[in-house]
Amino acid sequence: MKPALRRFGRGQHPVVVVDNFTGNVGAIVEIAAALAPFPPIGEGFFPGVRRYITPEDKAAFAYATGVLQAAGAFVGGAFGFDSYDWVEASFSMVATPPDRLTPPQRAPHFDSADHADLAILHYLCDTEGTAFYRHRLTGIEQVDATNTDLFVTHARPAALTAHGYIHDSDRDYERIGHVEGIADRLVIYRGALLHSGIIPPGKELSTDPRKGRLTANLFVYGR
Repeated sequence: MKPALRRFGRGQHPVVVVDNFTGNVGAIVEIAAALAPFPPIGEGFFPGVRRYITPEDKAAFAYATGVLQAAGAFVGGAFGFDSYDWVEASFSMVATPPDRLTPPQRAPHFDSADHADLAILHYLCDTEGTAFYRHRLTGIEQVDATNTDLFVTHARPAALTAHGYIHDSDRDYERIGHVEGIADRLVIYRGALLHSGIIPPGKELSTDPRKGRLTANLFVYGR
């Protein structure tokens, strides 16, 4: 494994990047493919299909458990937590056509305003990656209890007029950094950071785990 610590934005927010995380990404893709087809996620920020991992999914659950165990040193080193609790884990694929996105899916989002909530993202294919943003009007890069309402108030009307997937800076958001999506790369960041998957115009989308933008998405709560 090859770990690195990146810092983005005015807040110098930590983002951990670990390459060659498992050394066997092909086997993980096959574990995901065995659970297909994934159900649509429905309303929400994620524009695609997602299969939540449960203890009954023996191979997938063992994989997710192994990821969380191996990621422990990186979580402690970058974010200062002594331990963390498993919140949820899933396999996901972006699959919604740009013209069918809901307003919240057209803009950067945050997963939680609690800074103890961490996202652990494992790329299972080569793709454009994930970008992090600053909201231009408010200057917000990371939400918390003091600025969430301010961000939502100003972000909602901007999302109503946006078109397609955001993939770079635009009139409402400035891209402050990005992580390239490389197969077997693990990325860890606070869910409070404004972020979005990079889906460029014309990107071919698929719900087949062997062809689509397949990632494993794990969320933990630091202690």
